[in-house]
Amino acid sequence: MSRIASPGGRVVVVTGGGTGIGRATARAFAAEGARVIVIGRRRGVLEETAAGDGRIVPLVADLTSDGEPERIVHSVRERFGRLDVLVNNAGIVRGGELAAVSAEAISAQLATNVVAPVMLTRAALSVLEASRGVVVNVSTSVGYRAWPGNSIYAATKTALESLTRSWAVELASRGIRVVAVAPGAIDTPIGEHQGLTPAQLAAVREWQLARTPLGRIGRPEEVAGVIVALAAPAASFVTGVVLSVDGGAVVA
Repeated sequence: MSRIASPGGRVVVVTGGGTGIGRATARAFAAEGARVIVIGRRRGVLEETAAGDGRIVPLVADLTSDGEPERIVHSVRERFGRLDVLVNNAGIVRGGELAAVSAEAISAQLATNVVAPVMLTRAALSVLEASRGVVVNVSTSVGYRAWPGNSIYAATKTALESLTRSWAVELASRGIRVVAVAPGAIDTPIGEHQGLTPAQLAAVREWQLARTPLGRIGRPEEVAGVIVALAAPAASFVTGVVLSVDGGAVVA
């Protein structure tokens, strides 16, 4: 990427920026004047996220590959000279009961949902320190409860929340805030990406609705709004929190 100076706005990296919460988050930051780099494996969906908005820049990368976190940070530094907000949103689900879960499914979820955000955040520490930046991790509110048939995914997201709290304390002296959001039932393609059939997806939605006091599925934009608010300068005394965005599911 060639160097372009940021026109007064912040610079934001959003992983998993091709669909769902990542896409909505990228567009929400861009609407506030930020320059946003969306990261993902598929160029097509990243370009759809960026369509019509020159403030959003696609960057194809596999976060689980050796050297990719460093390449991403180098590319951002070369083009914009800074990084203000890192949103660790990318995640995969490989559902299945314990008796049937495979080592491959466990490894894939750990690699994307835990190791990748650790390595990308580590690679970005110096640029985040320079800007007194913010890390926003995207978890899941269902991790607060039993999730039979999806225990590994829930465990990886619970790990991300533990990292959030530890990093918030560890990085405070470097001027870096670390927060997390925990979405509940949100209208994203994650079920389709998981390989659920329409009937299975309908059953999941029924289960989710029955446990959501507000009685509806959330929209990606509603999660994005919370992410932008937590990363805002107005939230400069907020760190180490994990905020549920789930229609009341956790407290019901």
